[in-house]
Amino acid sequence: MNGLFLGIGLLLLLLVVGIAAYLLAARKYQSSASVANSYDEWTNDGILEFYWGEHIHLGHYGSPPQRKDFMAAKHDFVHEMVRWGGLDRLPTGTTVLDVGCGIGGSSRILARDHGFAVTGITISPQQVKRAQELTPADLNVQFAVDDAMALSFPDASFDVVWSIEAGPHMPDKAQFAKELLRVLKPGGILVVADWNQRDDRAQPLNWWERPVMRQLLDQWSHPAFASIEGFSELLAATGLVEGNVTTTDWTQETLPSWLDSIWQGVTRPEGLLKFGLVGLIKSLREVPTLLLMRLAFGTGLCRFGMFRAVRADVNPENFSEQSGESLVL
Repeated sequence: MNGLFLGIGLLLLLLVVGIAAYLLAARKYQSSASVANSYDEWTNDGILEFYWGEHIHLGHYGSPPQRKDFMAAKHDFVHEMVRWGGLDRLPTGTTVLDVGCGIGGSSRILARDHGFAVTGITISPQQVKRAQELTPADLNVQFAVDDAMALSFPDASFDVVWSIEAGPHMPDKAQFAKELLRVLKPGGILVVADWNQRDDRAQPLNWWERPVMRQLLDQWSHPAFASIEGFSELLAATGLVEGNVTTTDWTQETLPSWLDSIWQGVTRPEGLLKFGLVGLIKSLREVPTLLLMRLAFGTGLCRFGMFRAVRADVNPENFSEQSGESLVL
C-alpha cells in the first residue's frame, strides 16, 4: 500500500513539474524577432518538418470530414484553397506572393501544379534557407526574408496574395490587412486562411476560455487571434476591396489535424531514433498546446477562417498619400 501511495505521489510530482515547465517555457510574443527565432529553432532541429512535412499548416479532410493521411490532407488543403479562391481559373505565369510561406510547401504546389510564378516570404532566415534547399531549380519559385507588417514590395506588385495561418503572429491586424492589399494589383485576388478566435464583442470569453486562449497565444509566439468578422471588417476598412469580402468557416474540414498531428508521434517511432531523447522531450512539450487547440476549435472558442477579396482599382499613389505614414513601423 505504501508503495502505491509513493507511486501516486511521484506521478503527481512529475505532473506538477511538467505543468510548471510547460508554463515557464512559453514562447511569448515579444516582437517579430521572437517569431523569427522560434521558427529558426523549429527549422534547425528538423522535428516540425519530420512530423508535419513541408506544409506547416492544417489539412483539409473534406466536408463532412473523412479519414485521410495527415500529409495528404495538407496537400489537399492547398488545392481546396486554390479552388475556393477561384485561382484555378487563372493563367499560367500568374504572379503570387505567399505571405508566411514556411519552408515553401504550398509555394511549390502553386508553382508545380498550377504554373504560377511564386514569391514566398517569411520572417525566418532558416525557413528561407530550408525552402531553397527543398525547391527544384526548374520551379518558378523564389524565397526571401521579409516582414508581413512592412512588405518590401512596391504597390500593386502581384496578381494574387496568398497566406496560410500567418495572421496570429501579426501584432497589428489592420496593418497586416493593408499590406496584403497594398501589394496586390487592381483586380487581383487575396486569399487568406487563418486561425481565428470567436468574435467576443457580443459574447466575451468566459472563465475557462480566457486561460486557454492565453496559452494558445503564449506557447507559439502569437500576439493575438483576430475573429473572422473582425478581420473581414479590417480588410474592407482599407478602402482597397472591390465589393464585399467573402468569408467561410473551415473549422470542421480542418479539425482532425490536431489529433492527427499528435498521432504522428505514435505511428512514426523512427522519430525517436532520429532525434533521440531531446527530440522526444521537445515533441512531448507541444502535445498540451495541440490538445488545447483541439479543445478550442472543437468548442467554438476558435474558428478556422477563410477570406477572399478582390483589389479595387484604386490609384496606389492616392492610397500611399492617404495612409503612407501608417505603413512605416
